[in-house]
Amino acid sequence: MAQAPLTSPFRIGGVEITNRVLLAPLAGIGNWFVRMQARRHGAGLAVSEMVSSFGLHYGNERTMRELLRLHPDEHPVSIQLFGQDPEVMASAAAIVAAAGADLIDINMGCPVRKVCKTGSGAALLSDHELALELARAAREGGGVPVTVKVRSGLKPGGREGFELARRLVGEAGVAAIGFHPRSAATQHKGTPDYGLTRELAEAIEAPVIVSGGLDSAEAARRAYEESGAAAVMIARGSLGNPWIFEELTGRRTEPPSREEMLAELAWVIDRAEEHMGPERAARYLRKFYPWYLERLGAGRDATDAFQRSEDLEVARRLVAQLDREPVPA
Repeated sequence: MAQAPLTSPFRIGGVEITNRVLLAPLAGIGNWFVRMQARRHGAGLAVSEMVSSFGLHYGNERTMRELLRLHPDEHPVSIQLFGQDPEVMASAAAIVAAAGADLIDINMGCPVRKVCKTGSGAALLSDHELALELARAAREGGGVPVTVKVRSGLKPGGREGFELARRLVGEAGVAAIGFHPRSAATQHKGTPDYGLTRELAEAIEAPVIVSGGLDSAEAARRAYEESGAAAVMIARGSLGNPWIFEELTGRRTEPPSREEMLAELAWVIDRAEEHMGPERAARYLRKFYPWYLERLGAGRDATDAFQRSEDLEVARRLVAQLDREPVPA
């Protein structure tokens, strides 16, 4: 059977996704305006950054105010939760569903030590019973389809995530699996195993969404074809490059112009200010600037000037200055 084009819709549970190109959860980055940016440029679905189930359950002010913020135009939207307590997970799922989340994703693949040492993230690859309890709790608490993102295993060659994914669908009713076919130990290094992804896609009756190493439209297309997955999930490949969603959905065949890149950077600055106020936004945006400046061919002096800026008006003047500079040779 021929694989569906990336531009075709598919369903996760009862939720229709308009195409098969998704924004992956980006820790510390995937807030509402980053998700909206991906949707503006053609992503069929955007998943939030990791949100602590405990932070929601106990009503942490910043978690509730910033990480739970949804934009009315970004639906369908998925909120990713992490945690290791089923009762807390059920409570958090109820909160995000009430806030308007169409889907709930559970992180069972994050390899970062501070997450794993709590028994969350990739640590769940070695505790399948707890993982199943968490997925069931999220389904019962939220009442919306639940997806789970996993790594292939704990160490190179491991299949713990593969086996867990099968059980999550078969025993916990998970509606889709986000599969990163590299081990937790390798983090973002090594070659993704798209053959293992295909094996999983053929083994379960739920969509498999492939992620990992998709840093260009070409890489994403190759992963989609080789893996036999139902969709692709773009993470780092979208940083400073939301146009990747347009490439993959057929809306664009040429790289963005300099004017488009500058306008996008200005849009990001405005939305960051709207999200967290001018002072915090000025600090927060320092992680964003290099992604755009590299594409613009800005030199080290320009990059340093953005990184030193402590005021958004200074940053806006620097953008205007770039607009007056000639296109790099």
